[in-house]
Amino acid sequence: MNALNRFELYVLEEDEKPVEVTEDTKIPNAATFKIVKQDHTLANLLRSELLAAPTTLFAGYVAPHPLQPHFLLKIQTDGTISPREAVEGSARRLIGKLTTLEAKFKREFAFKGADVAAGGAANAGGNDPTGGMGMGVDAYGTTGGMGGSNDAGAWSSKDYLDF
Repeated sequence: MNALNRFELYVLEEDEKPVEVTEDTKIPNAATFKIVKQDHTLANLLRSELLAAPTTLFAGYVAPHPLQPHFLLKIQTDGTISPREAVEGSARRLIGKLTTLEAKFKREFAFKGADVAAGGAANAGGNDPTGGMGMGVDAYGTTGGMGGSNDAGAWSSKDYLDF
């Protein structure tokens, strides 16, 4: 098979740089970034974050070949900031957004763990998986009636992943 070994898709070699920047000589305030050992996931996140910035005129990426673990990110700014500064700022904003998302997930699953523990305490000694409430438990571990009632043991849709 022509595919690379899995570790070659994300482990940098000793002399390999993670990012290479090439300034565009024909287009003002433009540059091409070659980001190695990454794929469409990071490329699309960076592209969308760059396009959300008012100083970015153009941002796009291409993954030249599926067997080559890198992508090329092309960006042009309006001149108030350099393309390098635009990419760095977008990366910082993405890190902040992902940190916030991680904190919200941890908070929600901590609430779920406390809710399950409270249901288990109310049901000490019994074999009723609903915590003694006599209701079914859905695939998400929430309790509630068929009509979506908002009982004390049930989660409302606002409580679960409210971002």
